[in-house]
Amino acid sequence: MKNGKTTAGTQRWRCPLCGASSVRRREDVTRRHELTEFLVWLIGKDSQAEAGGGTGRSFRDRTAWCWGVQPRLGPVETTLHQVLIDGVWVGSWCLLIAVTEKLQVLAWQWCARESIAAWEALLAQIPAPRVVICDGGTGIAAAVHTMWPGTRIQRCLFHVQMNVRQHLTLRPRTDAGRRLLTLSRMLAQVATVEDAIDWQKHLDAWWRAHGHLTKERTYFRNGQWGFTHERLRKAWLLLRKLARSGTLFTYLEHGNARTTSPLEGGINSQIRHVLRAHRGMTEEHMKRAAEWFLTLHEIPLTTAHQLIEPEPEPQPDHKPEITDDLDLPALYDTGLDSSEGLWTRAGWAGRN
Repeated sequence: MKNGKTTAGTQRWRCPLCGASSVRRREDVTRRHELTEFLVWLIGKDSQAEAGGGTGRSFRDRTAWCWGVQPRLGPVETTLHQVLIDGVWVGSWCLLIAVTEKLQVLAWQWCARESIAAWEALLAQIPAPRVVICDGGTGIAAAVHTMWPGTRIQRCLFHVQMNVRQHLTLRPRTDAGRRLLTLSRMLAQVATVEDAIDWQKHLDAWWRAHGHLTKERTYFRNGQWGFTHERLRKAWLLLRKLARSGTLFTYLEHGNARTTSPLEGGINSQIRHVLRAHRGMTEEHMKRAAEWFLTLHEIPLTTAHQLIEPEPEPQPDHKPEITDDLDLPALYDTGLDSSEGLWTRAGWAGRN
C-alpha cells in the first residue's frame, strides 16, 4: 500500500504484513542517471569526486559499466558539397575524422596508422561529396580516387606552407630558398583565377632562374653522390607536383574551404583537451572518451541513454541427457573385475 513520498518525491510503499517500507526502483532510470553523470564528468573538467558528489572510488564503482556502452552515429544519407577529413593521434591509435564545413561530425575510423585501407574504410561510410579537403597524408589521394572517383581534392594550403617551411626553414641561406619560401606564403593571398595564374607564372620564373640548383650534385665524404641543394629540391618538387595536379586552387571553382584548420581547431584540439583534463586513463578508455566526444557533438546529452543496449535475457541451461546407447566399454562403472587386481592372485606373483 502507498506510504507517502520521499524528500525527492518518489512514491514510498509499505507492506501491510511485515510493515517494511521501501520504494520501487527502476533499473533503467538508474542506468540513465548514471550514464548522464558519467558523460558530464567525461567531457568536463571536474574530478571524479567533484562530478559524483562523493568519493572518486564510489563514482568509479557506480559508473564502471558505462565504459562498455558503444557510442555511434547514424548513417549519412545526404550528398554533401564538401567534406573535411583529418586524423588525430590518441595514444598509439590514429583516429580519422570526417566533418562538414559547419563541423558536423559524419563518421570516424580507428586505425594503427594512416593508410589507403584506413582512409577507404572512413570514406565508405559517407556518400561521395563534390569536394574533399585534406592535408595530403599517406594514402588519402589514392583512397579518394578509388572510393570517390568523381570528387575533386583541395589540398590544405596551410599544410603546404608548413611542408615548404619544414624543408627550407624560416631563414633560408640562399636567395633561391628565400624566393621559394615567399612563393609558398603567397598562396594565402590567391583569391581569384587571375591571382592563381600570376602565382603559377612566378613559380615558372623561379624555375628559369634557379632550376639548375635542383639538379646540382655533390660527391660527399661517405663516398656517394647526392643533390647539393636537397632541401631546396624537395620544396620545389612539392610545389610543382601540387600545381600540376590541380589540387591547390580547387576552391576558386567550387567555393570550398581552403584549409582543414576548422577541423583541427574545432574538433581535434577539443579531443586533446578532453584527454588532457583526464590524464591517466588507459588507452581503451582514451579511445572511448574520443568516441563519446564526437557522438555528443551531434546528439544531446539527454538522449545518450538511447545508446544503452538492453541486457540479454539469461538462456535456460539445457544439460544434455546421458544415454547408454553406444556399444562401447564403460569408462566408469560400479562393477568389479579381476583385471583390476581386486582378487587374491595365484602363482609366483601371489607368493604362494
